[in-house]
Amino acid sequence: MRSPKDFFAPLALGAPEPPRQIPFRPSRMIHFFDPGNEKMAAKVPDLAKKTDVLLGNLEDAVRADRKEAARAGLVSIAKATDFGRTQLWTRVNSLDSPWVLDDLVTLVTEIGDKLDVIMVPKVEGAQDIHYVDRLLAQLEARAGLTKPLLVHAILETASGVANVEEIAGASPRMQGISLGPADLAASRRMKTTRVGGGHPGYLVRTDPVGEDLTEGRTTYQQDLWHYTVARMVDACAMHGILPYYGPFGDIRDVVACEDQFRNAFLLGCVGAWSLHPVQIDIAKRVFSPSPSDVAWARRVIAEMGDGTGAVMIDGKMQDDASVKQCRVVAELADELAADDPELAAAYDAATKESQS
Repeated sequence: MRSPKDFFAPLALGAPEPPRQIPFRPSRMIHFFDPGNEKMAAKVPDLAKKTDVLLGNLEDAVRADRKEAARAGLVSIAKATDFGRTQLWTRVNSLDSPWVLDDLVTLVTEIGDKLDVIMVPKVEGAQDIHYVDRLLAQLEARAGLTKPLLVHAILETASGVANVEEIAGASPRMQGISLGPADLAASRRMKTTRVGGGHPGYLVRTDPVGEDLTEGRTTYQQDLWHYTVARMVDACAMHGILPYYGPFGDIRDVVACEDQFRNAFLLGCVGAWSLHPVQIDIAKRVFSPSPSDVAWARRVIAEMGDGTGAVMIDGKMQDDASVKQCRVVAELADELAADDPELAAAYDAATKESQS
């Protein structure tokens, strides 16, 4: 373990200083694309206008014989595209693969000035982040970068979940953590073949209403991922980084996708992965506070004054804890509205209506 006084020192001569605070930038959806697919590559400029984060995927969903083409495609796309305020991320191959070293060397030295975050899959513990941390510093120094790249870990193994707190605090570069439900299910030997979401077999049942143990007993489908998401959120909050829900694999079931994203939002996640354009709008809608919630939050903050004591608003008691909750909503709304005039107008209109 490094001494606290050395924690923010560069890990290589000539590397930029590590960040002391992870900036919050809107990242309601991390939209994945295959940079080796020419049709997908052609859509990147338009997607950049609609998304908070675009991620060039080099790992899963890219066949072994197309890995090099995907890497080269991402370099070309990054050099040719003006992403505006949209962040460019990449997911490199896993640390035990034969491609990851070339991924990191090529991307950092050739387009390190265009990349914001490097997503590392199947992180098992802090040792994985330490390896990437040192290597990135060496490559940043070689490339002459002045801004450090950030690192995002995916929870995809039982070991990763068991070590999530140390992963979250392993490096000043840590930007956030995402849930990877498919690989995690396999690692845990869970008996589900779904990618995210609940399962009809994972349920609770109401008590018997008579002698017949099957009659009149309602069942409720449960969320397989509630525990893991909550633990991930706590670890991220503890270390000042950002938690994300991962993929929802059933593209057609937009209703269940929205439900799963909203559960994650309410638990504290700031965004989710989108695997298809139809999920972009779902994530944008769900991970933006509703105008009515923003109006209420602003009203409570205004009426509480200095934030101490207690007041009654519409028959509901509000105190300093209420103000803290409301500031979470109001501050998120302000961050999102700064980049979205339409959202800003909706928030302001709802606030004015609540004050009238």
